[in-house]
Formats: sequence, C-alpha cells, structure tokens
Amino acid sequence: MSKLARATFGLMVATIIAKILGFGRELVLAAGYGTSIYSDAYVTAMNIPQVIFAIIGSTLATVLIPMYMEVHRDEGEEGSLKFVNNVFNLVVIGCIVLSILGFIFTEEIVDVFAMGYEGEALQVAINFTRITILGIVFTGLSYVMTSYLQIKNDFITPGLSSVPKNVIIIVATLLSIKYGPYIMIWGTLLGMVSEFFIQVPYAVKAGYRYVPIIKIKDKYIKKMAWLIAPVLIGVAVNQVNTLVDRTLASTLPAGTVSALNYSNKLISFVIAIFITSISSVIYPILSQLSNENNKERFTASVIKSINCVIILVLPITVGTIVLSLPIVRVLFERGAFDARGTSLTAMALAMYSVGMVAYGLRDVLGKIFYSLQDTKTPMVNGVIAMGVNMVMDVVFIQFWGLAGLTLATSLSSLACIMLLFRSLRKKIGYYGQDKIAKATVKSLVASLIMGAVAYYSYHYMMLFANTGGKTEFIVLMIAVILATAVYGALVILFKVDEIRIVTDVVKRRLKR
Repeated sequence: MSKLARATFGLMVATIIAKILGFGRELVLAAGYGTSIYSDAYVTAMNIPQVIFAIIGSTLATVLIPMYMEVHRDEGEEGSLKFVNNVFNLVVIGCIVLSILGFIFTEEIVDVFAMGYEGEALQVAINFTRITILGIVFTGLSYVMTSYLQIKNDFITPGLSSVPKNVIIIVATLLSIKYGPYIMIWGTLLGMVSEFFIQVPYAVKAGYRYVPIIKIKDKYIKKMAWLIAPVLIGVAVNQVNTLVDRTLASTLPAGTVSALNYSNKLISFVIAIFITSISSVIYPILSQLSNENNKERFTASVIKSINCVIILVLPITVGTIVLSLPIVRVLFERGAFDARGTSLTAMALAMYSVGMVAYGLRDVLGKIFYSLQDTKTPMVNGVIAMGVNMVMDVVFIQFWGLAGLTLATSLSSLACIMLLFRSLRKKIGYYGQDKIAKATVKSLVASLIMGAVAYYSYHYMMLFANTGGKTEFIVLMIAVILATAVYGALVILFKVDEIRIVTDVVKRRLKR
C-alpha cells in the first residue's frame, strides 16, 4: 500500500493546487457579482455542460479503465492503443452532435435547468449557455486523456489539468468586471479548451499515439456500450439530484442559486482533494486485482480505501457544520457578497456537510462495483436514492427553503450508502465490515471531541477580536489547527490503523 499512499498523496497535493485556484475563481465571481442575476446565469451556464459531461464523461472514464485492462490482457499494447483511439474518435463525433443540438435548443435546456428564470435573467443565461456549450467536445476528450494517463499511473497531470483553465477564467472574470460580463464567459470557453490540450503532451510521453480509427462493431466497443448504459444512468442520478436542487432553488428569492453553488463548491473542494484522490488511484488497482481474481488483496484494498475516506472526511464534516458561518464569511464576504449571501451560503453548507462522508463513500463504493464489472448495482441503488431525494426536496423546501434542499441531498446520499454496503455484502461476502465499523466508531468519537474544541476555541477567541477581516481569519485558522491536532492525537491514541498511511507518507516527505 506504500505505492498507493505515495500516489494518493501526490494527487492530493496536485488537487489542492488546482482546487485552490478553482476556489479562487469562485471568490472572484462572488466578489465581482455577488448573488446577482449575472452570477446566477453564469452558474447555470457552467452547470449545463458540467452536468452533461459529469454524466457522459464520468461514465466513459469509469468504463474505459477496466475495459482497457481487459483489451491489454487480450490484445497487448498495440490492440489497447487502437481501442483508446477508437473511443477517442467516437467521443469526438458524439460531442459534436451534442454541441449542435445544445446550441439549437439552448432556450429549452435553460428552461429545464432554471425554470424560475424570466426576463433579463433568462436571456443572459441563454446567451451564456450558447457559448459554454461549444466547449463540450474538448471536455469530453479531456476525460479520455485523464483515463489514459491514470491507466499509465500518471495521476499528477490530470490533477493539475484544471490549473490553466482556472487561471484563464480568473483573469477573464476580473476583466469582465470592467469591460462587461461576456468577457467572463468567453474566457471560460477558452479555459475549457485548455484543459484538454494541457494533457496531450504527457499522454504522448506515456505512449499515446493517435490512430484514425472508427470501428463501432468492435467487440470491445460493444461490451463497453453494454456496460455504459447502467453507469450512465447511475451517474445521471447524481446529476439529476443536482438539477432538481438548482431548479427548485431558482423558484426561491434571487441569489439562492448562487448560494447553493458556492456551498456546493466548498463541499466539492473537500471531495476532490480527499475522496477523488483516493478513488482515482485505487480504481485502476482494483480493476487489475479483479481481473487477476486476487480476492485477498482486493478485500484489503477495499478496507483501506473506505477507512481512509472515513477518517479523513468525518472530522471535516463535523468541523464544517460547527464553523460554517465563519468559514463562509472569511472566504466570501467581500465586494458584492453581503451578509445575506453569507447567511444563505453558510446554511446550505452546514446541511450539505451532513452527507459529506456519504458523498465520498458513494464514489469509492461505486468504483469497487465497477472494478468488478458490475455496473447495475450502483445504478439501481442510485435510482432509489434519487427518488428519496426528490420526495424530500419537494417536502423540505416547503418548510426550510434552501436548507431543506441541501438537507434532502445529504439524507438521500446516506440512504444510498446503506444500500450500497448491503449490496456489496451480497456481492462478495466479507469486505472487512468489522474493521470498517471499528474505524468509523473511533473516528466519530474523535471527530465529535474535535468539533467541540473547534467551536468553543473559535468563539472564545472571538470574544477578544472583531468579526470579519484578517483577525477573524487568523482566529479561524488557530481554531482549525488546534482542532486538527486534537483529532490527530485522538486517532493515534485510538490506534486507527489507516492513520499510518498518512503519517508514513509525511515522514518520508520530511526526510527528503
């Protein structure tokens, strides 16, 4: 697991760099446009291609890795390269068709994603979306390059691929404040294009060579298509949940969609750094072990990956809930982002955080099933959870508004995790249930104690400081560092095995 730990740590560092820039992009948007019609329209325009490719692209990447392993085993390096290029060329054709359809039916698509928009807000959202939808081809190809690089054990390049995109968008957003909001959306399109091209040289270095091949009747493409359908539905479920949340949020007062977006970005920041890093590294390994029928090592990898998510994300969950208001105030409250925006975003963030562990475990558990070439189980469980989410959305929004939407998402995600764990037991029998339960209890106790330390230390120090500005930032950082130290000490005291992965990597880095 030391190789896994090093790869995961490296990807985490790369992801932190990329996500800090991505978060900086959100800060610039918040400061420049606050919770206005332009920020709402921009979020909607960005969300439409993201939803399309979170569905199609994630599905493609999920199925491509285990299929590549199978092709490489059967056909060797030359055959697997032809397979990747076949997928590449088919993606180009499919994305061009989607882009044309999206451009023609933009108004209808925006009406689905934001049914509460009207007047100027609707027209701006339509105009913005017509521009971003042109980048669909490059986004799709970026997923293919990411998968290929991960197969070749290059996790750093995909992790950093969004850096130039975010830099371009930040510059464009700053310029748009002075020269008009359309500068921001054209810069976003340019950033989407750059995310693909930055990966190409590294893929070539890893062995990729372009081959002009299109073979729809290839047996591996046929099998891939058969596997894709359930994954497509399973991934689409998550995006439908997001779509329902945003659509219902558009019926609430102006700025609610932006507040939902900012809180979601904060959660996504944590997920990308910790969970996506773990699942991206573990997935090719699980696929290979499954292909080799190595059950003992497969089970050990499952335990390690699940427990790592739990011990890393549980304390962040508790900390975010108890400190949601100061976190949002320190990060966002400046420029056009006022106290109302802070209150809305903090409320949404706290409710989203309830399901943070579930979001992470859903990703990892999904990868476990996909590595076993079982794409139906995550789909079925996801559809059930989606139904639960929709029902709770409609009910909860009547009583708690935005908080109800985000709480419904968290509770439905927790329900999905329970279903996935039950299905995993039926699928492979023992997967380390006792070890996972033990690590969960220890981490939860440590997290609750840590949460109390974070809450009371922050509020005690704030008695002697001013709200907002650098002073509150320093107080918040001190509270977070103190709480982290307490949590670290407790999990070591409780002898949580997976903490050794983190400490071993840190020790090696310090020695270097």
